[in-house]
Amino acid sequence: MALLESQTLRRSVLDRTDVLDRVKALSLLPDGMHVTTAMVAAYFGVTVEALRALVHDHRAELEASGYRVLTGTELSDFKQLSGIQSRTRSLALFSRRAVLNVAMLLRDSEVARQVRVYLLDMEYLARTQPVENPAPADTTSLDDRIDQRITHILGKTVVPMFNALIETSGEHRRELIALRAGVQRIEKRLRHHHARLQRLEAPREDRPLAGVMASMDAMNGREFEEHVAELLRRDGCTNVIVQGGGRDRGIDITALTAGGRRLVVQCKRFAPHLSITSPEVQKFIGAAKVLHDSEVSLFVATCPFTRDALNIAAESGITAVHRGLLEEWSAGTALTVLE
Repeated sequence: MALLESQTLRRSVLDRTDVLDRVKALSLLPDGMHVTTAMVAAYFGVTVEALRALVHDHRAELEASGYRVLTGTELSDFKQLSGIQSRTRSLALFSRRAVLNVAMLLRDSEVARQVRVYLLDMEYLARTQPVENPAPADTTSLDDRIDQRITHILGKTVVPMFNALIETSGEHRRELIALRAGVQRIEKRLRHHHARLQRLEAPREDRPLAGVMASMDAMNGREFEEHVAELLRRDGCTNVIVQGGGRDRGIDITALTAGGRRLVVQCKRFAPHLSITSPEVQKFIGAAKVLHDSEVSLFVATCPFTRDALNIAAESGITAVHRGLLEEWSAGTALTVLE
């Protein structure tokens, strides 16, 4: 609703056009940059008339995002460059930014709603997660270089100069000694300050790895199953087998815990805006308990679980590894149920 109501908020996220392809593949014209009205309508699953009505109501905003109507010579040149075969006297074109803008305005489109949810999820992660591509460890900031340079000058130049003056001066010896002591205190404080900054900025073992969920969101189903299998091996599980395929009988991975208990895993790599529902958990319970007689059962998903799904899982002895718990597990925190 925030995106639907606030043009300022819509404008602030228009550069995140990558979310369009994350929800659904967006076909482009041969120029690789634009989309026609019919193509946009097909992407969002709405009628061309509905899209034209939306453009009529928000034309100025969409034009600012890259929407334009070609006519005359400009249209002829575009047809020649793009290879479009059409006798129309005008052609409305949407840039990717304009398509994203449409997604933030369409109320009666499930695809548009998914784009909005995914967009806000990505913006939230960008604000709350560590930078995915931190600067190399050996890169020294300008402030650090200045501190180090001052410390070097004080220790290697100023203090020796005072030492020489003290040795040759009799009348001002006491004042020079006091000044030298002050310089040495400054040098010492700078060294402590620099060491403290290094401790604060150094990687900590209790911090989640940056970008861990982004990498899983980019995996396909099989890659995600292999990733979970590797986490099980890391935590001491043995006989880890990735089942996969259509004959897995509702189970993606089987294994033995470090203590020898039978373990089964269901893996679901869903978009973050989706949720695991109670019917999916109930189906897994049947496969885990009845078909495989498991002692430990994990339902691992890259998305949240509904409240009912969590309640059913807890009542049935199923460990629901939701998106947040999966992030912690992938970052190094062992699952308690595997201990």
